[in-house]
Amino acid sequence: LFLCALSAFAADVTGTWKGSAQTPYGSAERTFHFKVEGDKLTGDTVSNMFGQSAIHDGKIDGDTITFMVDVNYQGQQATANYKGKVNGDEIKLTVEVPAINQTIEYTVKRVP
Repeated sequence: LFLCALSAFAADVTGTWKGSAQTPYGSAERTFHFKVEGDKLTGDTVSNMFGQSAIHDGKIDGDTITFMVDVNYQGQQATANYKGKVNGDEIKLTVEVPAINQTIEYTVKRVP
């Protein structure tokens, strides 16, 4: 019962979200398709720069989400680690890509 009560307070991010960010390689537009089951976050994401990727190791805890996406840019494989704060129909995401020593900030909005 306690676990059910905790997941009832989790932000509802199920659905489609879109946003863009400036990267050292140019503007990256990204669409996220989130699915939530309890505290588990899954789905996929599509980017104009990196193509489509599955979301893995995703979790939701209250208004905080975390997940990983594997990307391939110009033949280089890397894992992008996302952490975000949900505020209604907006999520502020910080993306760390250790393999290329980059941190990127996204703000994404829910698509109606």
